[in-house]
Amino acid sequence: MIAAPRLALPLVALALSACVATPATSSLPQPWLEAGPLREVQPDAGPADPAVRGVWQSRGYGRLLHIEESGVTRFEIGDSCYAPPRGDGAQSEMDAVSYRFFRMLPGEDSAIFQLLRGDTNVVFDRLEALPEGCTESPADDPRAVADAFLDMFERHYAFFDRRPPGHAERAQRVEAAVRPDMSEAELWDALASYMEGLSDSHTKLIGEVDGERRRVQDGQGETLPRMRSAEGGETAWLVGLIEQTVAGLGDSAHHTGRDRIIWGLADESVGYLQVFQMGGFTDREDFGSDAWAEAEMAEFNRIMDEAFTAFAEEDVEAVILDLSNNRGGWDRVAKALPGRFTDVAYTGFTTQARGSGLAPFPHRIEPAQGPRFTGPVYVLTSDVTVSGGELATLALRQNPRVTQVGQVTRGAYSTPLAKRLPNGWLVELSNEVFAAPDGTVYEELGLAPEIAIDVYPAEDPVRGHWRAVMQVVALARGT
Repeated sequence: MIAAPRLALPLVALALSACVATPATSSLPQPWLEAGPLREVQPDAGPADPAVRGVWQSRGYGRLLHIEESGVTRFEIGDSCYAPPRGDGAQSEMDAVSYRFFRMLPGEDSAIFQLLRGDTNVVFDRLEALPEGCTESPADDPRAVADAFLDMFERHYAFFDRRPPGHAERAQRVEAAVRPDMSEAELWDALASYMEGLSDSHTKLIGEVDGERRRVQDGQGETLPRMRSAEGGETAWLVGLIEQTVAGLGDSAHHTGRDRIIWGLADESVGYLQVFQMGGFTDREDFGSDAWAEAEMAEFNRIMDEAFTAFAEEDVEAVILDLSNNRGGWDRVAKALPGRFTDVAYTGFTTQARGSGLAPFPHRIEPAQGPRFTGPVYVLTSDVTVSGGELATLALRQNPRVTQVGQVTRGAYSTPLAKRLPNGWLVELSNEVFAAPDGTVYEELGLAPEIAIDVYPAEDPVRGHWRAVMQVVALARGT
């Protein structure tokens, strides 16, 4: 069942074409337009596809792949070239995935590689052999580790202009501290000093120091640090928010998707949908596999079908999409959500990796196959809204029937580029520039609401949230 659109289709199409900016034609390469069909690097986890065997170096990203019949060896390449140790297993979700798919380009000297189906297009060029000096046994002394760390940031970090100071000043902090005889803990502190004041929640240093797992991450906004230091911490706050929301929705409340989605009726004419995370709706642990992707999307679509069918049956006049506590996640979900609120396809945002030399890639928002709502939508955001939550908000803002209310979003859009240092520590950094279709970049700035509402006031961050929701209900009803 497809919910009846609130506007006739020709008017919807006209409104979107008039209000959604079209990216300017770029003279830079757009290889995705001429790439061949998507194929698996290792079909059925067997031998690697003969067409893709060999050595491949990325444009941007600092990756080198050596693909043999038996599988793929991934190297980090910059000033040095090495296959980092991975004996301790994955240290983050981005560290857990590898390039599973490719699309060959004409001539077969270049190809697009992807971590997941439909994921970021990373162009690799074929090399005749491994570059001289590439090693699977890299030096891991303090100098080698620090040099690799600094090289990664200098080559790939995209936002020093928005998060000063720049690389040179930050590198001086590290250079002043590095000594051949320094301890593991001292080396960690030196690298961590580089990231001090870098208000980017997508940029991290993760590793084990003297048997203790450590993590450096900045840019958490104001609300989360405040709640984490409050009595009961973040958990008590979230539990309070969930209990209050379920109570406010009454008999219409549905708390589902492994606690990641709540939906119901905020009142008799206003639907309510809160999404806490763009993924994690199933208990599967095979992150990044086709089976995982299919299960996640199937469960997400099942929940959305149920919610939007109920909204249609109740003949709601508006929907509140609450992303005020959305912590991000999978971009495919972030693009599928706006598809529930449109009957025509449009460009939601673009991406371009630093150093890739490629044109910005337009991410299309396709109308969902299941029930949709095409009346007024109010997207509630806060400084907790980050990453995939911000991508969904940015895409929704291109829809003229959507109004953003609440607070400015976090301002961290880039998919983290995960890279291993020679000693096995993990660096994640922001190398991709996400922009609105007109080219506007909201990294660090965040996406400001059209109507300001305090969502998590310091004096009452639980009840303040539901008061904000009720303010939006009043807006939707025009009262």
